[in-house]
Amino acid sequence: MSDTFKSGENPFAGAMAQAKTATEDFTRMFSDMKFPQTMDMEALLTAHRKNMEVLSAANRVAMEGAQALGRRNMEIMQQTMAEMGDSMRALASTDAPQEKAAKQAEMLKHAYERAVGNAKELGDLIQRSNGEAIGLLNARFTEAMEEVKTLMAKAPSLTAGS
Repeated sequence: MSDTFKSGENPFAGAMAQAKTATEDFTRMFSDMKFPQTMDMEALLTAHRKNMEVLSAANRVAMEGAQALGRRNMEIMQQTMAEMGDSMRALASTDAPQEKAAKQAEMLKHAYERAVGNAKELGDLIQRSNGEAIGLLNARFTEAMEEVKTLMAKAPSLTAGS
């Protein structure tokens, strides 16, 4: 595991800062340009800025989910290693072979149930994180489609002067 991940820093912070800078540069460059009267460029640039903000938020949610998944996976691994040590000590006892076999069967059953439960928990973490990120993107997509409808309704008709 890298030191960046351990320290809690977001490795995508640089990329998100570059995206923000690119958005600001894009906005500055196009806000000074004069276009024929077709669409409201300010509204278009605002929509683009909102898209970038939501994309950054979705990336942040996905990254937080990945970090939570990594932390939980590490906790599970540590817990499993501790249980394995306990199991080895229990099996090293001087019990009769039938008792050892019964202990082994019980430990195996417990380990299997635990593994299935952990896999389900990790799957749920992934699903919840992805669902939240996708929800942000879907909400913005719906909002953007409404903005496009509004912009098109306000734009002068291309066939009006023909």
